[in-house]
Amino acid sequence: MTALATMETSGSAVADYSGGLLDVIARAARDPNVDIDKMERLIAMQERVQDRSARASYFAALSVMQPGLPVVSERGGIKDRNGNVQSTYALWEDVNEAIRPILAEHGFALTFRVRRADAEISVTGVLSHRDGHFEETELTLPTDASGSKNAVQAVGSSTSYGKRYTAFALLNITTTGEDDDGRRGGDPTPVSLEQLDELQRRASEVGADLRRFCAHLKVHSLAVLPASRYGEALRKLDLKAAAK
Repeated sequence: MTALATMETSGSAVADYSGGLLDVIARAARDPNVDIDKMERLIAMQERVQDRSARASYFAALSVMQPGLPVVSERGGIKDRNGNVQSTYALWEDVNEAIRPILAEHGFALTFRVRRADAEISVTGVLSHRDGHFEETELTLPTDASGSKNAVQAVGSSTSYGKRYTAFALLNITTTGEDDDGRRGGDPTPVSLEQLDELQRRASEVGADLRRFCAHLKVHSLAVLPASRYGEALRKLDLKAAAK
């Protein structure tokens, strides 16, 4: 049996159990002798079952969708002071246009929350599925005042950057060419959502300051850490744990 078939079978079993539990709740609601505490426990159990079912549906749909996600061409360019292109990157509008119909086909929606504090922009990407489960990741960036950008353009630039890289982290999107913002030779693909979760969990376990840790790794956020440096980041956290 394939992994997908196993997930679908598991999701079906959860759905059957959920339907049976709804019948129990309906019968209990008609029984005047059932106390409120028992009803609340039954409802809480039903909510947990529904959450499990929604999560199973999310990851089953994601596993089907991911092979069909496109490799996005890099039409944006970072230039030096002489106007020469140092590196290329995928424009957010190109990424959005490429993935939006595929997300819709598989029942997904990608939305963003943007928050500004002092000189920083925090972008939270939220990938939600029609059955109710969602996953999210956040990227905090300095306001991009490079070049001759005015205040509004600086916010827009950082917001676009945040959308691009949180989408990459949630969907494991790849792009053609190099996209390491001027640092030649890097892997343009950021860590996967699972790798990001593991790094954040490990950092919390060892008491690492995420802001200082990211500065040490020379990235704005763990969400944009190249996948090729995942092992390096884990080793650094292990060394921190050993030094305690």
